[in-house]
Amino acid sequence: MGAKSPKSPPVRWPVVAVPVVNPSLNPVSPTVETQSTGRPRRRPARADVLAIGAYVLLGVVVCLNYWGDVNNRVSSHLPTDHSWFEWLFSHGAYSLRNLENPLFSTQQNAPDGVNMMANTSLLGVTLPLAPLTWLLGPQVVYALYLGGALAATAGTAYWMLSRHLVRSRAAAFIGGGFLGFAPGIVHHANGQPNFVSNFLLPLIVVRVFRLTEPGRWRRNGLVLGLLVAYQIFINEEMLLLTALACLVVVIAYAIMRPRAARQRAGTFAAGLGVGGGLALLLTAYPIWFQFNGPQSYRGLQGGVFHSWGEDLVAFVTFPRDTIAGTEAVEKTIGLTEQNTWFGWPLVLLCVVALAMLVRRSLVARILAVLVVFFSVAALGPEIRFNGKLTGIPGPWSYIPEDLPLVEMMMPTRLTLVTTAALGVLLALAWDAVAGRGRPPVPAPRAPLPAEGSAGAPEPTSGAESAGVSESASGTRRRPRWQQAVGYAAITLAVLPLIPTPLPAEPVDPPPTFITSGAWRPYVPDGRTLVPVPIPSNVHGLSTLRWSALTQHQFPIPAGYFIGPNLDGEGVFGAPNRHTSTLIYRSMDSGELPELTDEDRQRAVEDLRFWRASVVVLGAHPREAVLRELMSALLGEPQRVDDVWLWDVRDRV
Repeated sequence: MGAKSPKSPPVRWPVVAVPVVNPSLNPVSPTVETQSTGRPRRRPARADVLAIGAYVLLGVVVCLNYWGDVNNRVSSHLPTDHSWFEWLFSHGAYSLRNLENPLFSTQQNAPDGVNMMANTSLLGVTLPLAPLTWLLGPQVVYALYLGGALAATAGTAYWMLSRHLVRSRAAAFIGGGFLGFAPGIVHHANGQPNFVSNFLLPLIVVRVFRLTEPGRWRRNGLVLGLLVAYQIFINEEMLLLTALACLVVVIAYAIMRPRAARQRAGTFAAGLGVGGGLALLLTAYPIWFQFNGPQSYRGLQGGVFHSWGEDLVAFVTFPRDTIAGTEAVEKTIGLTEQNTWFGWPLVLLCVVALAMLVRRSLVARILAVLVVFFSVAALGPEIRFNGKLTGIPGPWSYIPEDLPLVEMMMPTRLTLVTTAALGVLLALAWDAVAGRGRPPVPAPRAPLPAEGSAGAPEPTSGAESAGVSESASGTRRRPRWQQAVGYAAITLAVLPLIPTPLPAEPVDPPPTFITSGAWRPYVPDGRTLVPVPIPSNVHGLSTLRWSALTQHQFPIPAGYFIGPNLDGEGVFGAPNRHTSTLIYRSMDSGELPELTDEDRQRAVEDLRFWRASVVVLGAHPREAVLRELMSALLGEPQRVDDVWLWDVRDRV
């Protein structure tokens, strides 16, 4: 879900990454280290250390505003999502500490609970980091992980590019930095760390490339299966996008290199079968639980996100959270996520780069296919231009809204594949400008056939295919003035997109009554603490954090999640009960509604349903009217520490 949405729904469709072909056919950058033969480098070069250090520093900068008061600041763009993910880190810690099933939680939406596999639960991260959450708290771990995930994604992308696609470490640094800190990714960092947790995706893609290695299909398939299974517990939607991108690449390669594709189809299919089988075996129960476990659902009510297509103007717009960006532009075209806000210099550069490289580089041609296909597909059911619907049908207008998977997808997110393609293109462009990089490594043992030949290898001279002459002694650099122009063009296109610290806002800490444990005598086992306002996807941000910051020491009703309505369709939060509706109405109007004896009776029924033992109201902008409402429903409260408290154990 995007900048204007409360939370990202999971993709409820089991997927396995579809393999792509060996990337060793990049004529622009010949030194592709497939490591199918030869010995892999075991010691990182100084350039590698500097690159990773720069990514880590940039990750710190992005999260800088949180560190000013890490315990009491949340994203000012998506504060609800920020609080939800703090709650998720506590969920991982709670599940591990109590040895409970992490796929389900009864600490929110009591007594029904929450299906964590049917939500963006980030279990692949929150469970391993549980000891840190116990020690530091979910707020600190959230900020640490957010910056670390951005840097880690850039790092694995750098490794993929430098070891498997380009010769120049500088080219890999530029491409890796863009893949880790692209505008759309940084925009999702505003409260949605699941969309910046992409560090496994470059590893998955590389392993997919290697499925065609003769004699190693079992090993490659097993490693791929393990990576895919783990990614399912981080972000299924990004895995799905990776699979779709790989599928398009496979089709494009088969069309461009039909003979080579046929020759390696058997090995490829065998490795894919092993990887897919292992991934499904490891995730069979969690996926079943996602679809059939308690509190599972089918689709989202009303196809909420089906209309979220990309705006054509967004492609040339500078994103908000960058050096060149501004908040004002969101008022015009900010109704969708900022996945393609590349700015006009980068778009112009990429068009020129593709025009220059596409005739000489197979990889560039495949990237062109990815960019065009996914950019067009992301336009949604109706074309948007500068924030307005044009009435022109988009590609999604021809797709039924109730198709499985499609009903859960947001069209604009398809452009995250475009983002990945442009990151690789930036690396190729820099590498082509450099003309040469590290000394060439030995060619792969089984190179794929060149275009138009039966079995000859693809030309391995990047300089030759890029238009630079080559002698027996090696490649020759381009003229310095050409290099200067090329480097300057790439740098000037990327510099405006350097991210700035994410906006943050203060949030009230939980009452001392909560943090000190003074609530314990009032909440016996099997009963809930009902905070006022009751948490939801709109109201009760602060009270949801009561549960998160105490690491789920008491269960709460309702909350912020996706669960089924009465028809089994997914909706945000629990269906409102009569009492929660009265609370939200009083908060919104600032006035006490007229109450009847029926309202009081239904309040008791709701508390009985929630298994409430105590109702608690802390400091709140609407504290006065909320206290008046709850007193009219339940009688006069008692003051305990810094909260108003209604002890209802004897009444429900």
